[in-house]
Amino acid sequence: MRAVLGVDIGTSSTKALLARLDGTVLAESSRQHDVDRPEQGLVEMDGDSWWAEFAELTRELLRSVPDADVAAVGVSGIGPCVLLTDADDRPLRPAVLYGVDTRTADMLDEVTAELGGLDPVRARCGSALTTQAAGVKLAWLARNEPDTWARAARFTMPSSRVVGLLTGEYVLDHHSASQTTPLYDVHEHRWIPEWCDALAPGLLMPRLVWSGERAGAVTAAAAAATGLPVGIPVTAGAIDAWAEGVSVGEAVPGRMFLQYGTTMFMIAPTTGAIAVPGMWTTVGTRPGQACVAGGTATSGAITEWLRRLFHGDWSTMLEEAEASGPGANGLLMLPYFAGERTPIADPHARGVVAGLTVRHTRGDLYRAALEATAYAVRHNLETLAAAGVEVRELVGAGGGLRGSLWPTIVSDVTGLPQTVPSVTVGACFGSAFLAAGLVADVDIATWNPADRVIHPDPEAHRGYEAGYRDFRDLYDATAAIVHRLARRTAPHR
Repeated sequence: MRAVLGVDIGTSSTKALLARLDGTVLAESSRQHDVDRPEQGLVEMDGDSWWAEFAELTRELLRSVPDADVAAVGVSGIGPCVLLTDADDRPLRPAVLYGVDTRTADMLDEVTAELGGLDPVRARCGSALTTQAAGVKLAWLARNEPDTWARAARFTMPSSRVVGLLTGEYVLDHHSASQTTPLYDVHEHRWIPEWCDALAPGLLMPRLVWSGERAGAVTAAAAAATGLPVGIPVTAGAIDAWAEGVSVGEAVPGRMFLQYGTTMFMIAPTTGAIAVPGMWTTVGTRPGQACVAGGTATSGAITEWLRRLFHGDWSTMLEEAEASGPGANGLLMLPYFAGERTPIADPHARGVVAGLTVRHTRGDLYRAALEATAYAVRHNLETLAAAGVEVRELVGAGGGLRGSLWPTIVSDVTGLPQTVPSVTVGACFGSAFLAAGLVADVDIATWNPADRVIHPDPEAHRGYEAGYRDFRDLYDATAAIVHRLARRTAPHR
C-alpha cells in the first residue's frame, strides 16, 4: 500500500507516522529527549540526535507496517534554530534553540544600530530583532566563539539537517528562512547578501525552497541508514508550528492557529506581509502566503514542571484543575518561566504566582497555569487587533488538546470559538500531508475534517475579564523586581 512518512523533531520529543495517501494514519511512534540548559538563558540540543532519532523511528515504523510502500517523506522541526556544521557536514557544537534561548538579548540594540536602525530592519524583514531571530544567534556565535566560527561552513535547523542527510542537498524552506531575521527579505523572498555578510561572515547560505516542494531524493546512503527506498522525493520541510498549522488547514485570514505544546505558538494568516510591533512577520509554507506569528516561551513546559514537582499523572491533575474552577480559587500566574517572547519580548521576565495561601492545592496551581497561558493568548490577540489584524476564530492542535479543559479555558478567556480537528497528532501529520502533495492530489479538509467546535461560555468570559486585567497589571507591577532577580542569575559571558 502506498504511504508517506511524516516526522517532526520537537522540543521534548521526535514524533513520526506513516499515513496512506488519503490521510489514514497507519502507525505512529516517538522518542523522548531533553534540551540542555548549560546556564540561565542558554538552551541547546545535540544536533546529532535529530538524525539518529529520525533513522530509528523510520526503521521502527517500516517494521510495524511491512507492506507500506513509502512514496515520499516530509520533515519538520523546532525553530528557528542554529546548528553550525563544518565543510564535511559535521556539527561543531550543540544547536542553539529558538526564542527560549535568550543569549542574544544584550546585543539586539547593537545589531539593529549596525543595520541602520529599526525602520530598515522592519521594512525588509517585517519584524524587529528579538531573541527569536536566528540571524542574531549566528552573529552571537561568530562574535563569541571565533574558533568554532572559523571552522563553520553551513548552518541548519532540525528539518533542514535531516533533509540534507536524506538527500545530500543544502536547502532551507522559505518559511524557516523568514525567521532568520534579519537575513531574509519577506517581500522579495530572498537572502539579503549584505546583512548575511555582516552578521554571518563566510557562511554559505542554503538554497531556498518552499516547504511543500521537492528538495531532493533519498540517496543510497540515507536508504541504507533508514530503510527508505532510494530515489523517493523529500519535501523542503518547515518549522514545526507551521507544519502543525498545515495539518489543520490554518491558512485562512481571520482564523488563528494555536499550537498546544511545550510552548504555545500562534499563527494568524494575513493577506500580505504586515509588520505588527511585538510579533513576528513571516512567510508561509507556500508561495503567496504571509502571516503574523507569536509564541510563548513556556506553556506545556509549566504543566510538565508541575506534574513532575507533584509526582502526578496528567488525567488526575486535569480533573483537579477542572474542579478548581474559573479563577483557580484566587490564584493568578504569570507564565514567564523562561522569559517571554510575544508580545512583550522580555527575556528577563520570570514566572510569578500571586495569591497563594496554605489552602491552595496542586489543582489550583495547575488551573492557574492553564489560565495564564490563555491570558497570554489574549494579549497576543489584542496586539494583533491593534495593528488591524482581525481574528474571528481559533483552530487548535497539539498534545495539549488531550481532554477539553485547556482549549475550553482559552476560548472562554478570549471569547472566540475554537475548532478542534479530528487528528491532533501535530506537525508530523502536517509533514506527511506536504509529502503526499508531492505524489498525489490531496486536500487537508479531507485528510483532517473538524471534530468539534468549542464555543466560549459568555458567563465564564465575563468572569475572566477581571482576571485578565489583573494579569496585565501584575506584569507591570512586578517587572522591576523580577528583572533584578534575573540579573542575579544571568549567564556569565
